[in-house]
Amino acid sequence: MANYQKVNVAPGARTELHDMLSLTGAEISVNHLPAGAGVPFVHAHKQNEEIYAILSGAGKAVIDGETVELTAGDWLRVAPAARRQFSAAEDSDIRFLCIQVREHSLEGYTADDAIVEG
Repeated sequence: MANYQKVNVAPGARTELHDMLSLTGAEISVNHLPAGAGVPFVHAHKQNEEIYAILSGAGKAVIDGETVELTAGDWLRVAPAARRQFSAAEDSDIRFLCIQVREHSLEGYTADDAIVEG
């Protein structure tokens, strides 16, 4: 088995990459909401923080009752306990990534975790 996996994500409402890429430390989903649509539930997590990357369009997140406007290029980190719900703007769809990882689990990153050869 190779030390990498590649997939192509077709357009759709939601694609979870956990199984497709055999992820072991994160869950990543690619999400699309058409104009005026919203996620039909409020949710929080027990241990996992979420990082959202807005790829295109516009919308909003309601986090613990506070409305956060979102547009392409925005990144948003949401703590596990925060109650959140996302929706597209009335006149624009929204496409975003959601990266879910266990809060406080990062022990090394970038150069600290690199093994440089040569």
